[in-house]
Amino acid sequence: MHTLICGSMAYDTIMVFQDQFKKHILPEKIHILNVAFLVPEMRREFGGCAGNIAYNLMLLGARPLIMATVGDDFGPYAVRLEKLGLLQRHIRYVPDSFTGQAFITTDLDDNQITAFHPGAMSFSEHNHVGDAKGISLGIVSPDGRAGMLQHAREFHEAGIPWVFDPGQGMPMFNGEELLRFVEQADYVTVNDYEAQLLQDKTGRKIAELAKSPRAFIITRGGEGSTIYADGKEIIIPCAKPTALLDPTGCGDAYRAGLLHGIQQGWDWETTGRLASLLGTLKIASRGGQNHAPSRDELKAQFRQHFGYAISL
Repeated sequence: MHTLICGSMAYDTIMVFQDQFKKHILPEKIHILNVAFLVPEMRREFGGCAGNIAYNLMLLGARPLIMATVGDDFGPYAVRLEKLGLLQRHIRYVPDSFTGQAFITTDLDDNQITAFHPGAMSFSEHNHVGDAKGISLGIVSPDGRAGMLQHAREFHEAGIPWVFDPGQGMPMFNGEELLRFVEQADYVTVNDYEAQLLQDKTGRKIAELAKSPRAFIITRGGEGSTIYADGKEIIIPCAKPTALLDPTGCGDAYRAGLLHGIQQGWDWETTGRLASLLGTLKIASRGGQNHAPSRDELKAQFRQHFGYAISL
């Protein structure tokens, strides 16, 4: 049985500003913001939420299915997926469009300013969950607005357990729509900023929002994460990274760990720790898909960080 990952495929152009944004943004002038950051370091990486999640699941030995829409420039990414052995049967090509493009500027405090061109993502509703066979778990991650609404409804109507991961797509939806996502989803995962935005938009506190899904997960960067499940608040520690090089894709790596643990039927303590470990390994490398630990290395690092063994 497969995990179906509905979300974006994108190229990430990543630039590093060798200073702190806060030193160059005047709070009293925020209403007429006009700033420029010198970024001598720039690179282009394979990314997108669906691509990143699938890559991390592949590291764990899974064979996920990606459901996404891409444009005329997808060729190099398609070659990469083929080399990795990631299936492309539900990646739809949209003529006369670009694949999603993210332009990310990161400062020395790991803050990010991102501009995103959706391109072919705007046609994500052309894909249907029912087209994928043998699916036992799914995720709706940032994608085109219509596609996210449709895929959530299709997972729910098909009775397939699924994760709602609004991410950067949250501003596209109003409070009523976000509540519907939460009520339909089996699992919800957000970072701490998104958790606050979700509360502001819906008018509901986390304690109330967490009652509907089987688990409600909030990531808190270096402070670890919190999983609300089975009437409990489970604190997940953060594995200590060997380096802090690039936060791009850390959330996607964490979500891959969640999906794997759910598929394996693990308890939340172990599932959260695997997710934390993947995020930690990702932040120590540049780009969303350049960390490449073997499964044996993953098991060894899990034992080293958390004091017990897992089987992948």
